[in-house]
Amino acid sequence: IGRFSDRNAQADRLSFKSKVVSRNHAELWTEAGKVFIRDIGSSSGTFLNRIRLSPPSHISQPHEVKDGDAIQLGVDYQGGLEPIYRAVRIRVELNRQIQNANSPFTRTAFQQLRSHLIGTNIPFSADIQECCICLYAIAPFQALFLAPCSHIFHFKCLRPIVFQNYPGFSCPLCRSYFDLEASV
Repeated sequence: IGRFSDRNAQADRLSFKSKVVSRNHAELWTEAGKVFIRDIGSSSGTFLNRIRLSPPSHISQPHEVKDGDAIQLGVDYQGGLEPIYRAVRIRVELNRQIQNANSPFTRTAFQQLRSHLIGTNIPFSADIQECCICLYAIAPFQALFLAPCSHIFHFKCLRPIVFQNYPGFSCPLCRSYFDLEASV
């Protein structure tokens, strides 16, 4: 893991365009089914769950990375006002799909919530809710965006619309306008 360079592009290297990431910053690898990280002498530090792995310019011991851990490469410079001076923050997800797919509780909870919200007296074809953007069904284990007006979309379908005018949001269905930064 290191800073991006046009001169040293390598396929097995994870590179970031950030001045706070050293050229050779950290190593990430798997061993016996576990994922490990170590700082390899970076000047601005590698952090695992907000704990610095080693002093500046020192190689750290390997640390196991677990699902949900937060990795940070470097620290913000001058308040991180420009993107190139911001630290790289990573939230780790390991085998979540496998864990979630086999969980009968989550599927049962989704079905109970669905039947509670929709009711049982509606015909079967009407209880399948679709995303109005891609027209695919809303289903368990999907990232969803619930608009303040209660319309539901797949997050990946709505992401360009949300980020285009953030914090302002205009629902594609009802055209209601909302400030997503407004207090709750």
